[in-house]
Amino acid sequence: MAKGKPITILLVEDDPAHAEIVRRNLDSFRVANRIIHVPDGQAALDYLFQRNSYADAQANPRPDLILLDLRLPVVDGMEVLRQIKEDEALKRLPTVVLTTSSAETDMVNAYAHGAGSYLVKPVDFDKFTNLMEAFGFYWLAWNRFPD
Repeated sequence: MAKGKPITILLVEDDPAHAEIVRRNLDSFRVANRIIHVPDGQAALDYLFQRNSYADAQANPRPDLILLDLRLPVVDGMEVLRQIKEDEALKRLPTVVLTTSSAETDMVNAYAHGAGSYLVKPVDFDKFTNLMEAFGFYWLAWNRFPD
């Protein structure tokens, strides 16, 4: 995408406080003018595959970037990641795992299933805010997306 063009981000996060930190930090870039938040893995899959309450493709466009927690209710994040990367229409979507898990097995599995990046959410609020600011600069200011 051209610099300054709006980016749609799908935020898959079950913790409302974490979702708010992410939203506030990404909103400050004013490039990502659309952040879609879903609270569980099933809602993420429904959104991505445009089914059930997300069937209207115009109202629910495919995201340019996915921020995916691993520890999710209903369908876990690893399964969401697996389904994204196995689907021909979705597999090229940049998917960043944003999780509290620093377990080596989770990181290895996420990369094996096609994650583009693996970020561990710090417990400290200020550190989490700093992480999201650095993430925002990289993904929203410096990174380029294809049309």
